[in-house]
Amino acid sequence: MSKMLPLWAFFLLPGTLFSCGGRYRGKMIKENLNEIRRTLPAGVRLVAVSKTKPVSDLREAYDAGQRLFGENYATELRDKHAVLPDDIEWHFIGHVQSKQLKYYIGFVSMIHGVDSLEHLADINRAAEKAGRVVDVLLQVHVAREETKFGFLPEELLDFHSTVSQYPHVRICGVMGMASNTDDEARVRDDFRRIREVFDRLKAGPFAGHDEFREVSMGMSHDYPIAIEEGSTMVRVGSKIFGARNYNKTGV
Repeated sequence: MSKMLPLWAFFLLPGTLFSCGGRYRGKMIKENLNEIRRTLPAGVRLVAVSKTKPVSDLREAYDAGQRLFGENYATELRDKHAVLPDDIEWHFIGHVQSKQLKYYIGFVSMIHGVDSLEHLADINRAAEKAGRVVDVLLQVHVAREETKFGFLPEELLDFHSTVSQYPHVRICGVMGMASNTDDEARVRDDFRRIREVFDRLKAGPFAGHDEFREVSMGMSHDYPIAIEEGSTMVRVGSKIFGARNYNKTGV
């Protein structure tokens, strides 16, 4: 016969409703969110990047008022969507893989990293099957690193002629990442170039398109610079939830 735990033990067990560790972590997440929100000017939205984080962390952020979450992995996004509240706005911010679109195309609010016409066509087909029009951002490659994905700025300036081919995709702006460097001047220059690409597209191929309004750039370590250079959406993870553990599942 199993031995029953005394009531006080439930206050010490990690992961239980009354866990002291859980209470502390929830307070930490709430305080982190509030601190970040105080730094965001009007018109800049916060994407809470929750990849590899457990559902309990997302619930704490949700209870603290966060409704916009970004996930990098398709099946993790699918699984979290299944168990969390329906009013969450889910963004897919990872590298698009055509075979995995089926896991989130039916509910995702926005896909950030569209880096090729092939992926744009794949998303259009998947969205058509799901009976949806899906918002996307075009990924701009300005960082001086070969590991980054995206369109070169000059590739996008004649882009509007192809948009009509994808009626189940709504292009809402651009996203990009700065070079991975401690050189603040270089990071600032990268963000400025991303914003310049957006401004040229907005004045040219996407003139008159009210939906084309987002510039997604800036992460935990550089989002204040991104905001100064014109970001409308920042993707922040470790500053909210702490360092990631890639050995853990997110659910």
